Amino acid sequence: MVKTSPEILLETDQFIVLNKPSGLLSIPDREGKEISLKQMLLERYEQIFTVHRLDRDTSGIIVFAKDETTHKFLSQAFEERTVEKYYLGIVQGVPPIKQQTIDAPIAENMARRGQMLIHQRGKQSITDYEVIEEFGKFSLVRFRIHTGRTHQIRVHMHHVGHPIVVDPLYGDGAPILVSSFKRNYNLSRSEEEERPILGRLGLHAERLLFKDAQGKSYTVEAPLPKDMRALVQQLGKKK
Repeated sequence: MVKTSPEILLETDQFIVLNKPSGLLSIPDREGKEISLKQMLLERYEQIFTVHRLDRDTSGIIVFAKDETTHKFLSQAFEERTVEKYYLGIVQGVPPIKQQTIDAPIAENMARRGQMLIHQRGKQSITDYEVIEEFGKFSLVRFRIHTGRTHQIRVHMHHVGHPIVVDPLYGDGAPILVSSFKRNYNLSRSEEEERPILGRLGLHAERLLFKDAQGKSYTVEAPLPKDMRALVQQLGKKK
């Protein structure tokens, strides 16, 4: 469920960079029943071209081109890895190796549609990660992805035994409740059941560095959204 609308972070005559809320599709899915960010943009602009995508439940920075020339240029930049892509994620547990590069090929899972896995028949997939803060049961981690495979960070972190929190495909998918890490937690009188502090995938596209066709450099940032920030703050207090 989308609770907030997309925020425009940067706009030029050639492209638009937005902060996508969690729960919103980047582009229409096969069924086409749900509204997508691209459809929302097409209602406002004559034409919009998809440069890259974010998973529905991942929040953060996404770029769309406004013309075919820009679309070709930016798509190529993503393909050739000249774009720097950084994410923040909350993972289960504390990775023993605080900083490393995961280089493991990702392929589609033939047995389960919509899921990916580590397999030698897959495409090369490279993720750098660095543990920013440890909270015992969880850790805040920064990622830089050098390739753009479907579910890349999620598959790689599952592979090393520290899946992204609230991930229904590669983790347990269980929402995070304050009572799960805070002793003596009591519901308020108005609440019948505890609302999760984080009820969606704990992954956010935080920063993007790229150049346009004229060679101008851009650095775009999207701060952690409210739900992920609230969880980090609560974990920090407990620590």
